[in-house]
Amino acid sequence: MKWSAVENLDTEAFRRLTGVKRPTFEKMVEILSQAHKANQARGGRQPKLSIEEKLLMALEYLREYRTYFHISKSYGLSESNTYKVIRWVEDQLIRSREFSLPGRKALLKSDIDYEIVLVDATETPIQRPQKNRSAIIQEKRNAIR
Repeated sequence: MKWSAVENLDTEAFRRLTGVKRPTFEKMVEILSQAHKANQARGGRQPKLSIEEKLLMALEYLREYRTYFHISKSYGLSESNTYKVIRWVEDQLIRSREFSLPGRKALLKSDIDYEIVLVDATETPIQRPQKNRSAIIQEKRNAIR
């Protein structure tokens, strides 16, 4: 899906499609743009996809869990390049520390009470026919002769 088809959607449809609200999307684009400028400072070819399309590709992968092959055919890229783009977007967003989950220690220090539900998934014995020991010994004796 191209950015030109998505950018004119209303807020609810945009949220349903991408999984994030428009201000969050814009913040992600800002972070990725800064990282892109840092990469382009060293020189190189202009990318085929815009920053918004790269972000849409990554969000599509994360939200729908489509395969890299299907996404690559939608965007006209190779499968390996699709993987690299999605990985780059994820790495840049994590590196910015704007979009990271709190660690386990932060959750333990919070005042929120968590309700834990345990499910008993122990093994239960299955009734199986008992092996007849005399039949096994009889077979061994016939094989020896």
